[in-house]
Amino acid sequence: MSNPSLLSINGVTKRFPGVLALEGVSLRLEAGEVLSIIGENGAGKSTLMKILGGVYIADAGTVAIEGKEVSIKTPADALTQGVRVIYQELSVLENLTVAANVFLGREPKKGPFLNEGKMVEDTRAILARLGSSIDPTTLVGRLSLAERQLVEIARALSMNVKILVLDEPTSSLTVEETEQLLNLIRDLRKDGVGILYISHRLDEVKEISDRVVGLRDGRNAGGLSKEEISHEGMVRLMVGRDIKRERVAHTIPADAPTMLSVAGAATLRFPESVVDLEIKAGEIVGVAGLVGSGRSELARALFGIDRFAKEPSLKVDGKEVRLRSSQDAIQAGIYLVPEDRRGAGITVAFSVKQNVSMPSLKDLKKGFSVDGEKEAAYAQEAVEKLGVKTATIETKVGTLSGGNQQKVVIGRWLMKGPKVLIFDEPTRGIDVGAKAEIYSQMRKLTDEGIAILMISSDMEEVLAMSDRVAVMREGQIMGILEGNSATEEQVMTLAVGGQL
Repeated sequence: MSNPSLLSINGVTKRFPGVLALEGVSLRLEAGEVLSIIGENGAGKSTLMKILGGVYIADAGTVAIEGKEVSIKTPADALTQGVRVIYQELSVLENLTVAANVFLGREPKKGPFLNEGKMVEDTRAILARLGSSIDPTTLVGRLSLAERQLVEIARALSMNVKILVLDEPTSSLTVEETEQLLNLIRDLRKDGVGILYISHRLDEVKEISDRVVGLRDGRNAGGLSKEEISHEGMVRLMVGRDIKRERVAHTIPADAPTMLSVAGAATLRFPESVVDLEIKAGEIVGVAGLVGSGRSELARALFGIDRFAKEPSLKVDGKEVRLRSSQDAIQAGIYLVPEDRRGAGITVAFSVKQNVSMPSLKDLKKGFSVDGEKEAAYAQEAVEKLGVKTATIETKVGTLSGGNQQKVVIGRWLMKGPKVLIFDEPTRGIDVGAKAEIYSQMRKLTDEGIAILMISSDMEEVLAMSDRVAVMREGQIMGILEGNSATEEQVMTLAVGGQL
């Protein structure tokens, strides 16, 4: 008689008001196996993961670990059963050190006192296993998003793990950090740990997976063995159709006016590096570079969140602009879709309607209050325009999938009629189907004469969407490539300081 699977999920169903999130989903995970779960946003991946993590309780179905049916009703239950979940939206505490986050609630003691030395050294050892040299005594609030992701992973590894669930674990990591994480997963697999891997980076899924299971509309959509895993096969499994990845031809008229002109800009992080950049009306300029190259700092300064180290010459649609606040940027027609959508893009406790209409309340007034009918129509138009999957516009945005949350962030600015739209990682954590919809919207915007500055760590995205590619390193632009002829090798050469 064969040994039971490490994890068996049978017929799991979960309903929310107006939404059937999961219906009869089943899967198995063996010890020492990497099983990837793929599907479009809203397919049920996050709901299934939260059931395993004790955040949600299934309405029907069973979960068994090593052949024994278990009841996971709280996150503490999941930890007791050896299930560790690393969520896409990070839960690290910014006011604590790295070490304090890693051992939060499990701090080592020496008698009645906290053994801080052991906590720091143990954290340093775990981070070294991840190939990271982050100082364990550093406050997490001072770390980049990529470094915070590594702290989250280190916390999971500090526990006795049987089943590790990873939701978009590499979405904020560099190429080198991603490879270190994949190598760590291979080591854990050798140790008999079962790993559920959720990612929209299909090349990654192909590289690391022993099997792939697809979800579609909350149901099992099929599976692929190691030999069957291919990009095309996974896309068909996710969306039920082929989605072509080739670059869409796009021509910028020779007489197109310059919509954004930046000269002599230097950010606080790189005060000695100067950025000069122009974007024409109807053009997408992609900004590539490694994590820490200064891309997001440039975006924040252009939106008025951070001040420039050196006051640049800045023009929007030919008019001189000085940016001392985000309000100045908005008045000039510059809008930002931030990288951290939950931290800076949406208010999770508010409804879809409230999130979409929030920047436009002055325009939606009737007397001294907001016109409810006008606000609802405004939000409904944005939802339909971007294809946001939500039961109603009154649904709390925090209950939506990551991709649909991102669409809400984009929608709130699209309705404002921007002149310059800055996208910082526009499709981070978004599936291929939703990406296609957002790309289509971006092209519609450029057809209307809007200039787009797109910062992305997804090389395929940069090369497919950009009319020109600006490559940054240490706060300065190392070179600008024509989008229709740029290659990954050229981008990476400039990103690491080489010359073409």
